[in-house]
Amino acid sequence: MKLRHQHIRENITGYLFILPQFLLFLLFVVYPILEGIRLSLYRVDYQNETFVGLSNYTTLFQDPVFFKSIFNTVIFVVFIVLLTVIFSLFVASSIFDKNAKYVSFIRGSYYIPVMVSMVVMSMVWSFLLNPANGLISYLTSQVGSGHVNLLGNKATVMPVIIFVTFATNVGQAIILYIAAMIGVPKDLFEAAEVDGASRIKVIFKILIPLVKPTTIYITIINIIAVLKIFVVIQLLTGGGPNNASVTMMYYLYNNAFKYNQIGVASAVGVIMFIITLLLSVPQLRAMFKDK
Repeated sequence: MKLRHQHIRENITGYLFILPQFLLFLLFVVYPILEGIRLSLYRVDYQNETFVGLSNYTTLFQDPVFFKSIFNTVIFVVFIVLLTVIFSLFVASSIFDKNAKYVSFIRGSYYIPVMVSMVVMSMVWSFLLNPANGLISYLTSQVGSGHVNLLGNKATVMPVIIFVTFATNVGQAIILYIAAMIGVPKDLFEAAEVDGASRIKVIFKILIPLVKPTTIYITIINIIAVLKIFVVIQLLTGGGPNNASVTMMYYLYNNAFKYNQIGVASAVGVIMFIITLLLSVPQLRAMFKDK
């Protein structure tokens, strides 16, 4: 007990410094999670809350649109994360050791869309993809293919949204990979050069293994970001056509703000929270295990 009190006295300054952040974390992260779990067990109207147990979850699992939203969300997560990691690795490994001005130009070019609001980017893409007077539809009509409605076609709406989201957010991953690769010890590259290793072998045997923590971090933040994808869906498709692009977050929004089903929306949020944990915890364990 005496050692414990001594430890607290020695670290009291550090505890005081983290106390404000810890309180904010409890207030804005932990409390909303607990409140969401509680609300998912109630039927909520404007004035009353009625305990219904797991009835909201039963309602969800009886709704085919909910299963469609899960399927679409999984597709978004898999493809956007894979595209982001693979493309970012390719770009970063191609330029990280080039001239500093060239590297800065590439980083800035890819990062510009990240700095622009997702709302603005979605409006730009909405204009480009407009089937009546959008630029893409105009170009296809000029080559004899007629006007195209990529967002109104169930076969093309998902690939289009995946591409728009990927193109908007990939710059951040490229920046992180370049920074990680620049930090790799130079003597490893010199030893590989002496041994006559090709650039492909250097990338796969040195770079990719050493930037694994960055890969895990990028994977986790992209999983979380894609699970929360909403603005693109709202502005481009509204979940259509025929729920072909509805996601869990958009389904949550509809239940909470259109249909006033707060309990059902909270149940969706709890399920999303569980999915996020299931996808992120193994990645974090792998990262800490390597360390």
